[in-house]
Amino acid sequence: MISRKGKYALRSALFLARKHGNGPVSVDEIAAAEGISRKFLETIMQELKKGGILHSHRGKLGGYTLAESPQELTLGRILRIIEGTLVPVPCLESNEPCEDCPDDGECLIRLAMREVGDAISRVLDHKTLDRLLTDGQSGEAALMFHI
Repeated sequence: MISRKGKYALRSALFLARKHGNGPVSVDEIAAAEGISRKFLETIMQELKKGGILHSHRGKLGGYTLAESPQELTLGRILRIIEGTLVPVPCLESNEPCEDCPDDGECLIRLAMREVGDAISRVLDHKTLDRLLTDGQSGEAALMFHI
């Protein structure tokens, strides 16, 4: 499950994608527009900057810009910086058996969850900020997606 922090990171990146090419955007502007606590947003923005997603600009007209074009920046990359991983169950990340799993090599749930994780990654690694904005404008975002 994606945390609130992950959702806010995506919302902030989408906000910056809409403003791409118009100069830096302040944390205050993003926080006000997206209804996110300024302090919480500052933490998220610093993580995205450290992950290479954002550039920061100092000064009176400073703020943040995307480090790449919205056509190149994927949702998967953003979420991995914030969430660390996109796997649906911890045993896939650690390669350690679950406490309640007698044999992880034959765990059918683990096999199914690996497929779920792969499907999630495929979607998020191919969905760019630009594509998400385009889909939203055309109404495609409201359509149900079947994996």
